[in-house]
Amino acid sequence: MLKIHINQVVTLTNQVNKSLLEVMEDQGMVIESHCRNGDCGTCRCTLTSGEVSYQSFPLAFLAPNEILPCVCKAETDLVLEGVNFQMSEKKA
Repeated sequence: MLKIHINQVVTLTNQVNKSLLEVMEDQGMVIESHCRNGDCGTCRCTLTSGEVSYQSFPLAFLAPNEILPCVCKAETDLVLEGVNFQMSEKKA
């Protein structure tokens, strides 16, 4: 099972056949995102370590070591920094 470490505060377990954005949302994170197809770059973050694969070619500008969680999947354990998120409130 692959692990995804985010901003040194959250560790998630990867789910196969889902984008990183979907994995984060499924585990209670509300991620700053918009287009969900790699065009806008709103979900852009820094890949500190690990490898991802892209489901589709991202059109948003990416600096070295930046990724778009909306259109990529984890191939190895990951360490991500600069992810803009909040944890969703649990409903009773």
